[in-house]
Amino acid sequence: MKTALVLGARGRLGDACVQAFARSGWRVAAQVRPRPGDAAPEPANVMRLALALDDTAALARAAAGAAVVVHAVNPVYTRWEAEALPALRQGMAVARALGARLMLPGNVYVYGQAMPPRLDEATPIAPDTPHGRIRAEMEAALEADSSLRSTVIRAGDFFGHGRGSWLDLAIAKDLARGRLVYPGPLDRPHAWAYLPDLAQAFVAVAECRDDGSAFETLHFAGHTATGAEFIAALQEAAASLGLTPPGGWRVGGFPWPLIRVAGLVWPMGRALAAMSHLWRTPHALEGRRLADRVGPGARALDRPLADALRQALIDLGHRPDPLAAPASALRG
Repeated sequence: MKTALVLGARGRLGDACVQAFARSGWRVAAQVRPRPGDAAPEPANVMRLALALDDTAALARAAAGAAVVVHAVNPVYTRWEAEALPALRQGMAVARALGARLMLPGNVYVYGQAMPPRLDEATPIAPDTPHGRIRAEMEAALEADSSLRSTVIRAGDFFGHGRGSWLDLAIAKDLARGRLVYPGPLDRPHAWAYLPDLAQAFVAVAECRDDGSAFETLHFAGHTATGAEFIAALQEAAASLGLTPPGGWRVGGFPWPLIRVAGLVWPMGRALAAMSHLWRTPHALEGRRLADRVGPGARALDRPLADALRQALIDLGHRPDPLAAPASALRG
């Protein structure tokens, strides 16, 4: 049985990867920070490792034989400068000790505020924000390490598989009251990644024949939608669950001026405001290279946006009305 080690398995992407690899028949070693009370049952092919990330020897022993290491460790947004690169170096040390390929989720921060509307693997890295520079440093550290094989899978904004994304924290926060919020102009394309599909892309790439490259970057196309398209798909998903408000939806904008003012004393507000250009700058990820790599399996990563949003809403606790039509039926 093939083995994958997932670092940061308590996070949303980490947990999605644990589930995706396990469903695909892999033995999964799921690293989590030790904490009291960890006794949740796991599937037979998942082994929970309550070990510190910097305990390289213990992790390598526990995950012996792992072919891939998924670095899903994601520090709190305001602690990236202090923690992101050191955590990656710890993940790299584990991957080297195992002789495994390290897989890292990437994002579009590295392209800066002047990024072109279509982003492929040859698009120049040009970060101009603190978080963008940190992500660029992380990718550069992988590329510079000739003793390690590594793959970056770049994706858009995460949504789905639990709480902690723009979807539940802002856009659909007041869905039950018939109000939706969109953080940018409604006519700008924005890149999104439904986490269960992104996790399956990690599995699909891990199962491809290793071409021997020491470092590679692949783009996960995910969903590209204007604000209007995203809101329409969200409304369709909500309707399929029987959640359409009697008086219709109210759609508003995000209070960026207030966030910028709050950022003077609130570090998270300052960090969010620094990345607000992502909502104003049109961008989409070209995923042809990844699709070519994984072949026919790429079709499984191409579900309709409304279907992904429907499951994301269910995962957030919005239960379906048994009399409501599924999203596919609403599309005719």
